[in-house]
Amino acid sequence: MPEVFFNGPAGRIEGRYTESTDPRAPVALVLHPHPLYGGTMNNKVVYSMYKTLADNNFTVLRINFRGVGRSVGKFDEGIGEMTDAATALDWLQLNNPMASGSLIAGFSFGAWIAMQLIMRRPEITHFLAVSPPVNKYDFSFLSPCPVPGLIMQGDLDSVVSEELVHELAQKLSKQKYIKIDYHMIAGADHFFREKIDRLNEEIDDYLKATFNHQLSSAQNNSVKTKATSKSTAKKLFLE
Repeated sequence: MPEVFFNGPAGRIEGRYTESTDPRAPVALVLHPHPLYGGTMNNKVVYSMYKTLADNNFTVLRINFRGVGRSVGKFDEGIGEMTDAATALDWLQLNNPMASGSLIAGFSFGAWIAMQLIMRRPEITHFLAVSPPVNKYDFSFLSPCPVPGLIMQGDLDSVVSEELVHELAQKLSKQKYIKIDYHMIAGADHFFREKIDRLNEEIDDYLKATFNHQLSSAQNNSVKTKATSKSTAKKLFLE
């Protein structure tokens, strides 16, 4: 899980990056909660999404928004943070030109930023939104939502009510040709305390059901690459 740094609109952006063994694997960007309330890329929910995506053979990047950790700058009310995310997506695509798809994921404030980005970047094919803060930010820009995705919410969330998030999911689900999955996790609060494993299971199930063909192809290619390497090594040894 190497650390990476690249230039953003406000200066250096700090991230963590896990690269798939297959250059054709889909890429994913994971965004963290509100910077002014302790949100960082090391948040447990963010890290869990990142690890589950990596375990499913995605190439994954998570970043600290400007002013967080070793990222340069200061909080910009979501405007600058969206450009940080767009720059991170540019970096992912530049380093993975053969990627078979692009997914964006976000938790809380990060989910709001992620959902805005899918309206601006047509190459994004799917999203994961955990506890989107529909009571604090306007999500009406999702009209229509251009890509399918998964929305997850705890029923004991005291920051944003499950009813409001469910209402958003139902509204998006009425659109033609776009499949929105909604999973409510019973007993989960906003930070999914004691329910992280359940959250991981839901994400894992969704990824396997949605990207099964791509992930299987990537894994098979990885096995072939390893087999070829071993065969080449054996040949060289015999020679």
